Amino acid sequence: MEKILMTEDAMNRTFSRLAHEIIEKNEKLCDVVLVGVLRRGVPIAEEIAKKIYDFSGENIPVGTLDISLYRDDVGETEDFPKVKAHSIDFDIHEKCVILVDDVIFTGRTVRAAIEAIFDIARPKCIQLLAFVDRGHRELPIKPDYVGKNVPTSLSEKVLVKVSRYDGETQVILCGA
Repeated sequence: MEKILMTEDAMNRTFSRLAHEIIEKNEKLCDVVLVGVLRRGVPIAEEIAKKIYDFSGENIPVGTLDISLYRDDVGETEDFPKVKAHSIDFDIHEKCVILVDDVIFTGRTVRAAIEAIFDIARPKCIQLLAFVDRGHRELPIKPDYVGKNVPTSLSEKVLVKVSRYDGETQVILCGA
């Protein structure tokens, strides 16, 4: 069973709201960078960066982060992860890094992303943007920006679809 939680239009409105929240929370946008967690965090970060530019005129750099080797379950499965290169071609030292991910669940992906960021440089601060927060945290991690809170059961799954990878843009709740 699938249920559409957000249409493309609703997602676009949410990108705009999140961009406004980032502008309001960060006095010096010139010190802000967005880093999308591969895969779907990247197009989300890019959309939000476009909205920030539309609203403020500030061009926010967007990078990509592969956390495959930082996961705490590496080696627990048969397949070793295929690592994609980080693409952060700007300085993040003393910057406010906003990590962007599609769904926050246990918090383990965020923990891995924070470790990966600190292996690159020491930012001034790290903020977290989760497009969907589905709850069930296993680690004490809370997003600074949330697109949509979706209380779920453990048997359900939230899929954030983006046209780049899925051919459509929407958020879907599966299972139950």
